[in-house]
Amino acid sequence: MGNRGMEELIPLVNRLQDAASNVGQSCSLNLPQIAVVGGQSAGKSSVLENFVGRDFLPRGSGVVTRRPLILQMLSANTEYGEFLHCKGKKFTDFDEIRQEIEAETCRLTGSNKGISPVPINLRIHSPHVLNLTLVDLPGITKVPVGDQPADIEYQIRDMIMQFICKENCLILAVTPANTDLANSDALKLAKDVDPQGQRTIGVITKLDLMDAGTDARNILENRLLPLRRGYIGVVNRSQKDIDGRKDIKAALLAEQQFFLSHPAYRHMADSMGTLYLQRILNQQLTNHIRDTLPAVRSHLQDQLLALNREAEEYRQFSPDDPARRTKTLLQLVQRLSVDFEKLIEGSGDEVDTVSLSAGARINRIFHERFPYELVKMESDERKLRREINYAIRNIHGVRTGLFTPDMAFEAIVKKQISQLKVPCFKFVDMVGQELTSTVYTCINKLSSFPKLRDETERIVSSEIREQESKCRDQVLLLIDIQLAYVNTKHEDFIGFTNAQRTHNQNNQKTAAGLAGNQGVAPLSSLLVIRKGWLTISNIGIMKGGAKEYWFILTAESLSWFKDEEERV
Repeated sequence: MGNRGMEELIPLVNRLQDAASNVGQSCSLNLPQIAVVGGQSAGKSSVLENFVGRDFLPRGSGVVTRRPLILQMLSANTEYGEFLHCKGKKFTDFDEIRQEIEAETCRLTGSNKGISPVPINLRIHSPHVLNLTLVDLPGITKVPVGDQPADIEYQIRDMIMQFICKENCLILAVTPANTDLANSDALKLAKDVDPQGQRTIGVITKLDLMDAGTDARNILENRLLPLRRGYIGVVNRSQKDIDGRKDIKAALLAEQQFFLSHPAYRHMADSMGTLYLQRILNQQLTNHIRDTLPAVRSHLQDQLLALNREAEEYRQFSPDDPARRTKTLLQLVQRLSVDFEKLIEGSGDEVDTVSLSAGARINRIFHERFPYELVKMESDERKLRREINYAIRNIHGVRTGLFTPDMAFEAIVKKQISQLKVPCFKFVDMVGQELTSTVYTCINKLSSFPKLRDETERIVSSEIREQESKCRDQVLLLIDIQLAYVNTKHEDFIGFTNAQRTHNQNNQKTAAGLAGNQGVAPLSSLLVIRKGWLTISNIGIMKGGAKEYWFILTAESLSWFKDEEERV
């Protein structure tokens, strides 16, 4: 194959990728590609922007990349970007590209930092790039920040594994030099699917931030944790440079100067840096496509034969026969319904062993995420005592009451119940996003009929939004019902009589010891709130030898029931 033919390999795979995205078959094609993997703030975005020579990726705290970004770079005379979902529109302002990535991300994932495996396809034409296609994946995180989902680490890991577990995927593992390489999140994931290091390319960033007197020479010379494709070091712009919009060309010159002047790296300066990394990736991806293309071609031929067999049943109709089109439309809609039901309800015929299906993710939201959100909102005992204290004093006003008022109990309990609204609404939003994402996945199979696909997507999405609104209203109604009346006679409520009997039995010996031989009855009990549950507490002081009790009414005490008041 000549040089010209080799140069056309990457654009050829780009066209296959676009076609696969349009027909919803991107997963089954298993195209050769390079996936960029790394922890948060490892420098992935800076590496990609240095390749393009422009600032165009969203930045911020937490998980910024929340959908895979398939970045196709093509060498051209003019510089512009275009999205697969905005066909025909050319973006010459790269700030607009960033805004479009953010808007398209929020369209599927919402604004609560959730993620989605549905990719965004961005193609950038520029005279400053080599033909190269990279898949930018979310940064690996450990701890949820702000309103990120509680299991964000596992969601991101699942998404990354969907890409890198495929044999045709090269892994660009990005690791900062100022952390221990043995603890690299990117290399750990890569090793899980590529234990021999055959398809992993190491990238070491932040070499300029290493402690004085240390260097990464052993790593870059491929001696510490060897990879067959080796490691390449780069120096990106600092956060101050990025905020100040430092010119990327100047940054690349500074990077080159860093390697030439550093005593540990100058002997390998010609095989370090962003420009060298771009050339190596172009070369390795081209060779990888050349090696895997026969298998991809064979797989496509098998799929074509299967589709031809499926089309045979329509041959009895003429091409313009309305009956054929009607039958096809009905079958596609029925297939959409079946696929959606399988993803939600589960199916045993084609079990996905790589990632969780929509139904399994919703199940995890019910049984893991929602309980976790409820646990997070639990207030500590000191704060609860303080609130009870304020409630009692405010209800008494200028008076000094002997007993704790019922209104104090209701005020505190209702406040605790009201706090359920936030996690419940968040829960409804998460389930709604999963359903929307599932519909988007299934509906691509209607791409042969664009009008049907668009109208079906509009109808189904509207129905999901409508039902989500009804569900939110129903949840709010249930909470309002609980706030309207607190039933203290419910079996789950620790009533005074049963709780007193149980508690007195447990403390009978203690009470008898205090009373001696005087025949004193067990100490009386008070209801208290402790961590949201009603319990019984024996409180009292015996004065001398007489059967006289002084009851201590504190901020954690609740009111007596009427029969106990009369008895005392």
